[in-house]
Parts: sequence; structure tokens; C-alpha cells
Amino acid sequence: MLLIFLRSLVFNVLFYAVLVGLAIVALPTFLMPARALLTVAGWWAKASIFLMRVICNIKVEVRGAEKIPEGPLLVVAKHQSFWETFALMPFFDRPIFILKRQLMHIPVFGQFLRKIEMIAINRSAGVKALLDMTRRARAAVRSGRQLLIFPEGTRRPPGAPPDYKTGFAQIYSACGVQCLPVALNSGLFWPRRTFMRYPGTLVVEFLDPLPPGLPKDEFIARVRDVIEDATGRIVEAGRKEQERLIGSAPSYVASGG
Repeated sequence: MLLIFLRSLVFNVLFYAVLVGLAIVALPTFLMPARALLTVAGWWAKASIFLMRVICNIKVEVRGAEKIPEGPLLVVAKHQSFWETFALMPFFDRPIFILKRQLMHIPVFGQFLRKIEMIAINRSAGVKALLDMTRRARAAVRSGRQLLIFPEGTRRPPGAPPDYKTGFAQIYSACGVQCLPVALNSGLFWPRRTFMRYPGTLVVEFLDPLPPGLPKDEFIARVRDVIEDATGRIVEAGRKEQERLIGSAPSYVASGG
């Protein structure tokens, strides 16, 4: 575990060094179209995945990329880690996220988020926030963008009971486009609330798209079922691999806590 600790430390130092370096490189993009900044964000994602592999022995396996439809799209992903908040971006042409309003207040970083028109939500505003989020999401998707949303609202560790909110179904109904479910096991290798990074194969799996126009209850059930079934499968495989590599899965990962 000492080696994993040291590798995690080196990775985090380089991860944030790359972030700062690319933030400086991206400063001129304030005067360019938003696509230029999205390109730099894609560089960050690819550089981070490279560092994960060479420093932490975390390989990334992508499954089902051929299922990603072109054009406007709603992407509904499992959320276990910080990893998917940036690493999913390069798979889409004009991605946009729904995120916490507080992130907009971070100096420079918040300005970057505004530049690429990320949708900030004030969670304390209740119904008003949901209506505003839905209006902005519909406008973004109808302009040809791909909206990425985490239906559980916050990171959930591997093995935790699913907690799907209903707001994403309203967005789906309002946008009138296909929905692409995404399963992953990132929480095994990049856990929340710790700087430790554990070796193994991080899997992200794009599942069969769902058509537009499904009834709300059916849509929620189908999204939850397909994501949870696939996530359970790849988490179990990831745990077995992790146990072979380091002897046993970390206790808070194995228990889902």
C-alpha cells in the first residue's frame, strides 16, 4: 500500500500541475469560440488518463462507443467519482454539464465554465431551479449540444443503493431527444473524498440509447435498471481484479461506504 500511496501522491501533483498549465494555455480562448476551450478541456482529459495509466497503473477501457448517436443528445451517467466529470467530454462533439452553482464562483475556472455555457443550478431554489434548468437544458440540446447529467445528483460509492432523482426525466421529456445511459466503475480506482488512486481497469460502458417520448415512470425505470445492471457487473469484475493486484479491495470501497 505504500507504493500505491506514493504513486497517488505523484499523480495528484502532476494532475493539478497539468490543470494549472492548461488553464494558462486556455486563457486566450476567452477571445475565441467556445469550441477552442472545449478542445483544451479534451487535452486535460486525455493527459489525465495517460497519467493514470503510467503512474497509477489504472487502465481505461471504453465499451460501446459505437452506440453514441450523433447530434443532440441527453447522456445519463452513473456518478461514482470526479473522473467522469471531465473524462467523458472527449466522446462528444459539444458537451454541456449541469453542475452546482458554487463552481461558477471559483476564480478563472468559473469563467471557463461560463464560456462553454455550462448550466449551473441552485439546489436550494427548489421548483424554480428545476424549471430554469429544464428551460436552459432544452435550449442547449435543441441547438445541437449533448447534455451530460448525473441522475443521482452526487457521487455514490460502488455498492451504495441507487438514488435516482426524478428531475432528469423532466429534462428528457422537455428535450425530446434520445437518451444514452452510461455505466462505469470509476469509484473503485478514483474514490471520492480521498487522494488515493488504486490500480486496475476502469471501465466506462455506453449502453443502448433509449428513444425519445417514453412515459416518465417507464423512462426512469429503464434508465435505472440498465445502468445499475451494467454497473453491478463491471464493479464486480473490477473488485476481483483489484483484489488480485493489491491483495484486497480497500474496506470503504468493498463495503460501498
